Amino acid sequence: MSNKKHLTKITRGYTDFSYAPIPTPFTRFMRKCIIWQAWRWIVLNVKILRIVAFGHS
Repeated sequence: MSNKKHLTKITRGYTDFSYAPIPTPFTRFMRKCIIWQAWRWIVLNVKILRIVAFGHS
Protein backbone atom coordinates (compact mmCIF):
# COMPACT_ATOMS: atom_id res chain seq x y z
CA MET A 1 0.00 0.00 0.00
CA SER A 2 1.17 3.44 -0.76
CA ASN A 3 1.16 6.25 1.74
CA LYS A 4 0.23 8.89 -0.85
CA LYS A 5 -2.55 11.20 0.20
CA HIS A 6 -5.30 11.68 -2.32
CA LEU A 7 -5.60 15.23 -3.52
CA THR A 8 -9.17 16.42 -3.67
CA LYS A 9 -10.53 19.62 -5.11
CA ILE A 10 -12.29 21.62 -2.44
CA THR A 11 -15.24 23.74 -3.52
CA ARG A 12 -16.06 26.67 -1.32
CA GLY A 13 -19.67 27.81 -1.69
CA TYR A 14 -19.86 31.43 -0.63
CA THR A 15 -16.67 32.98 -1.94
CA ASP A 16 -16.41 36.11 -4.08
CA PHE A 17 -16.14 33.92 -7.18
CA SER A 18 -19.65 32.56 -6.55
CA TYR A 19 -21.42 35.84 -7.28
CA ALA A 20 -22.15 37.65 -10.53
CA PRO A 21 -19.78 40.48 -11.48
CA ILE A 22 -20.83 44.02 -10.66
CA PRO A 23 -21.57 46.05 -13.82
CA THR A 24 -19.40 49.06 -14.55
CA PRO A 25 -20.87 52.58 -14.38
CA PHE A 26 -20.87 52.72 -18.21
CA THR A 27 -22.82 49.45 -18.42
CA ARG A 28 -25.38 50.73 -15.93
CA PHE A 29 -25.72 53.97 -17.92
CA MET A 30 -26.27 52.07 -21.19
CA ARG A 31 -28.93 49.90 -19.57
CA LYS A 32 -30.87 53.00 -18.49
CA CYS A 33 -30.33 55.16 -21.61
CA ILE A 34 -33.63 55.44 -23.51
CA ILE A 35 -31.94 56.50 -26.77
CA TRP A 36 -29.65 53.44 -26.73
CA GLN A 37 -32.56 51.15 -25.87
CA ALA A 38 -34.61 52.56 -28.78
CA TRP A 39 -31.69 52.10 -31.18
CA ARG A 40 -31.14 48.47 -30.13
CA TRP A 41 -34.90 47.85 -30.49
CA ILE A 42 -34.82 49.18 -34.08
CA VAL A 43 -31.75 47.07 -34.95
CA LEU A 44 -33.37 43.94 -33.53
CA ASN A 45 -36.60 44.53 -35.45
CA VAL A 46 -34.71 45.08 -38.71
CA LYS A 47 -32.92 41.75 -38.20
CA ILE A 48 -36.23 40.00 -37.57
CA LEU A 49 -37.79 41.62 -40.65
CA ARG A 50 -34.86 40.45 -42.80
CA ILE A 51 -35.35 36.89 -41.60
CA VAL A 52 -39.09 36.97 -42.18
CA ALA A 53 -38.85 38.70 -45.57
CA PHE A 54 -36.01 36.65 -47.05
CA GLY A 55 -36.49 33.37 -45.29
CA HIS A 56 -34.09 31.43 -43.11
CA SER A 57 -31.69 30.44 -45.87
